[in-house]
Amino acid sequence: MAPARQTIRARRSTVQRRTAVALGVLFAAVTVIVAVWTAVPARSKTVAAPSASARKPTAPVPSAGAPSLLDTPASDLEIAAAKGSGQFDRLPNGAPVPDLPATAPKTVAFGVILVTYRGAQLAPDSAPDKAAALEKAKGLIVPAQKDFADTVKKGDRGSQADAGRIPRGILEPAVEYVLFSLPKGAVHPEPVDTPRGFWVVKRND
Repeated sequence: MAPARQTIRARRSTVQRRTAVALGVLFAAVTVIVAVWTAVPARSKTVAAPSASARKPTAPVPSAGAPSLLDTPASDLEIAAAKGSGQFDRLPNGAPVPDLPATAPKTVAFGVILVTYRGAQLAPDSAPDKAAALEKAKGLIVPAQKDFADTVKKGDRGSQADAGRIPRGILEPAVEYVLFSLPKGAVHPEPVDTPRGFWVVKRND
């Protein structure tokens, strides 16, 4: 009987050891799975980025090799504030800005001769006052109508014969109306006041 009891005890001990080992392996596996499961969402959150299609365009598309004219394009809030302030919701002749006609394009290609003044966005300390800048801009209208590309050289930094293509909703009310109601190839006969200075503007397409 004694040898039989010893055999039974030995088998029980072996089973207990194997059970303990199996439980230890199972616990370790569960621990690893839980750790991986909780780490994956955190990692994916840190690398996730909005798709290009979700980004709202806020600036014109410049032509190849040309710097963007609108370094600080107006935001929706700035445009709304401009409409409410009356600063940029008047045409150069002083008339209120009407609605664009139904035939107006959705986007236009354009060129600009910039004449900046003190207080305008990115204006240097040496910029003239607003009245002097307006007189200079007026003096560029006729030359610009004859040879826009050559007259661009007489404007301030940021002037471009081809400033790229821009959609509606980017510019302030007055300059947007002027640009989007111009015939193709035409230069507006008066400078337009913008937050960046006076624009002598041409619609290229």
